[in-house]
Amino acid sequence: MYDILFYMTKASSAKQLADERSAVGAFVRRIREQRGLTQSEVAHVLGTSQSALARMENGKQNMGIDLLRKLGDVLDHKIVSVDDSVDFEVHGGRKLHGTIITNTSKNGSMGLLFAALLNRNVTILHGIARIEEVSRILEVLQSIGVQTSWKGSNILEIRPPKMFHLDRLDREAGSKTRSVIMLIGSMIHRQHEFEIPSAGGCKMGMRTIAAHRYGLEELGVKITSGQNAYKIRVGQLKPADIVMYESSDTAVENLLIAAALIPGKTIIRYAPPNYQVQDVCFFLEALGVKVDGIGTTVLTVHGIKEIDRPIEWWNSEDPIESMLFVSAAVTTGSELTIHRCPIRFLELELLKLRKMGVRMKISKPYLAKNNRTELVDITVYPSKLKALHDKIHAQPYPGINSDNLPFFVPIATQAAGTTLIHDWMWENRAIYFTELNRLGANMMLADPHRVFVYGKTPLKAAQVVCPPALRPAVIILIAMLAAEGTSILRNVYSIARGYEEIAERLNTIGADIRVIKGLA
Repeated sequence: MYDILFYMTKASSAKQLADERSAVGAFVRRIREQRGLTQSEVAHVLGTSQSALARMENGKQNMGIDLLRKLGDVLDHKIVSVDDSVDFEVHGGRKLHGTIITNTSKNGSMGLLFAALLNRNVTILHGIARIEEVSRILEVLQSIGVQTSWKGSNILEIRPPKMFHLDRLDREAGSKTRSVIMLIGSMIHRQHEFEIPSAGGCKMGMRTIAAHRYGLEELGVKITSGQNAYKIRVGQLKPADIVMYESSDTAVENLLIAAALIPGKTIIRYAPPNYQVQDVCFFLEALGVKVDGIGTTVLTVHGIKEIDRPIEWWNSEDPIESMLFVSAAVTTGSELTIHRCPIRFLELELLKLRKMGVRMKISKPYLAKNNRTELVDITVYPSKLKALHDKIHAQPYPGINSDNLPFFVPIATQAAGTTLIHDWMWENRAIYFTELNRLGANMMLADPHRVFVYGKTPLKAAQVVCPPALRPAVIILIAMLAAEGTSILRNVYSIARGYEEIAERLNTIGADIRVIKGLA
């Protein structure tokens, strides 16, 4: 079931009220159609007429909270919430300027948090993102007995317990992030049988755990899927030669963490050598676990019996955040310098942008604080953009990162010609890209995975409900930065999951975003 929340607000004008009715109606229609239900079927369950439901979906009739809650029950989809709303009011059409520093990575933070549980001693991690997803994982860790404390703005101290209490795991917090599945890799060395909540996170269609399951089975772990949880039973752990079922970053991280404390040589083949995978490898080496093949698709883990050493480690910078600022600068036609960009995980994206006409300057590489990751400073200049003749699509590293692919969408709205963007990895995510049509873009959905973007189109202000997926939500924000007038982005929790104080940081480089909390 999806978890989209629609936050009702007090309309400040008749036009805003009409816009909100239209947004709610379109939202209801989309969910009904995804469920394969007709208007007549839904109306019958609600005890109303088909014509009344049609008026609601067309934004011609008010819907009270009680009715919206009933609709949510019928469609098996939560529609309305009236508390804890956080919205962005974006005054667009402004040029960005100056410099911005890339933060350390969300995905790197998650892998390091779980890998740190292998250590029976104190771990201090620098550069852990202060975002909602990290907060949920910390709630999970604290519930099972881990002591965590912030020693600085992004410095986290982790003290493991002598005994983990997995029976006390905070299921509510764990169910809100898919990353909780990486708890398996470390906890198989602490308990022989336990449960974790089913994976949550972004809502983009079916996301299986097959790569985790099949890989861990080779190591001696049995995973059974229940209704709301995974049951884990640990047999005789043994090193193995594993072929990845699919190219999954989190699955490889899970296997790396699991193999670290299985004495012997475990080989992981067809492993995506993405930035978060490399971060876990670097950290394991600092803990005394030898890992061969870092940066390649074949990793060899030389597992050891125990890890018990105080350690201090640095997370690397986030190439996805670097790409966000690049996209914002290009879409708004601005000159902007982005510091500390992990160049080896952006090279293909930048090449595609140069072929689209983007003018940029890239500094000489220098090392991150982990002394392993190469960084550069990128300056983007106002450019005349043209569509690529080829489609733009993601691939496992070293292809275009799946998380970076959406950032080409707002850029394509400002490029002359037709751009085909193919998001083959995730079911339904491309559907959310077409929300930019509300802002004046000219996009056509070819199927759930492909969109045609026709440019160049001027963007205009609008009110949009944030999608329940992080990257599609952020590209709407980017488009709003370029759209003349005042836009409202409702319910930005999905953005807060992955970006730390993004509105405030964008404001430091010339954006004008007001954060609205509660009813507006």
